[in-house]
Amino acid sequence: MSNLDIFKGNALVNSDLFKSLLDMNKKMAGGSGAAGKRISIRGSKFRMLVDGEQVSVSKSDTMNMVILNAADVARTYYEGAFDPENPSAPKCWSLDTRAPAPEVPEDDRMASRCADCPMNVKGSGQGESRACRFSQRLAVALEGELETVYQLQLPATSLFGEAKGNDMGLQAYIKFLSAHNTPAIAVMTEMRFDEDATAPKLYFRPVRGLEEDELKLALEGRDSEDAKKATTFTVSQTDKAEKPKVETKAEKPKATAKLLTRDQLGDVIDESDEKIEEPKKVSKAKAEAPEPKTATKLASIVDDWDD
Repeated sequence: MSNLDIFKGNALVNSDLFKSLLDMNKKMAGGSGAAGKRISIRGSKFRMLVDGEQVSVSKSDTMNMVILNAADVARTYYEGAFDPENPSAPKCWSLDTRAPAPEVPEDDRMASRCADCPMNVKGSGQGESRACRFSQRLAVALEGELETVYQLQLPATSLFGEAKGNDMGLQAYIKFLSAHNTPAIAVMTEMRFDEDATAPKLYFRPVRGLEEDELKLALEGRDSEDAKKATTFTVSQTDKAEKPKVETKAEKPKATAKLLTRDQLGDVIDESDEKIEEPKKVSKAKAEAPEPKTATKLASIVDDWDD
């Protein structure tokens, strides 16, 4: 049985609801306050964090989830080498990969445009990599607990690159779904670690279509405040993982709000030594498969993944 056999005869596939949900796919395919609950992939392990504190680590190298929403691809630059004992805040960042965000102090901006930035040149980072790294924030929900929203931040290695068999980065995976008129939020997606990668790197594949009641929960999660926070890039937040100082007569208590460290911004942006190329435009003929005429064809697209 195909992983997407559930779409056979499912009226939702051809509904206006499905068509409206495809807009989110464009954002994840490269188009145009941190969450309280987060999934970290530091050390190639799925780590569950609540308000900055790690509460559990999965023993499995796979995890099923639903992609509820996504921010645009962003860029982040850290000055100097990463020191795990003294993590620093980003010096410059961009929310659209075109220019520094308005919040970046004028003196910290590396250039007025990302295209002209010296940190966007090969070799400015480790090896032949660029010092300014791509990343993307997602709002996701795990199978079996779709009412709970988690933030998942992906590094460039999990975003770009052409599909090779069952190995798909996020953009290739979303283009695959879009070519078959299937919104990501309507699919249970498996993410798994690349066992051959030296740094955390995820691949994605479809597992099954959501049941109607699951899709309703996913839509509620997409429109929630938690999903909005999960996909919003914030440079400061209250870090409850750090114990506040005790108030004394000689010293007033300091606010716990502080700049996000590299670990809090995704744990993985600076762990990668792999070469990351700028995302390239893919021709329409190559990126899109012919539009299926019936919902039955959606069920057959996963068969290619199981070969």
